[in-house]
Amino acid sequence: MSKVTIKLNRKGVRQLLQSPEMENALTGIAFAAQNRLGEGYKASYYKASTRVVAKVSAESPAARKENADTNSILKALK
Repeated sequence: MSKVTIKLNRKGVRQLLQSPEMENALTGIAFAAQNRLGEGYKASYYKASTRVVAKVSAESPAARKENADTNSILKALK
């Protein structure tokens, strides 16, 4: 068998991770999860130096407890 080597195009990967298309995809997923979770959860996004980041967090004490007990954020992302 021959040895296969793969070389990533680092510049292309960087452009992909910072692209508006990636931002739209990630924010869509994060805000859809927030809608499924309901009150007490917050979705946000920002552009870091290397990539776009979207996150969903539990803001209220009740939401934090629910997430700690049932992993509700993880389940909403599936």
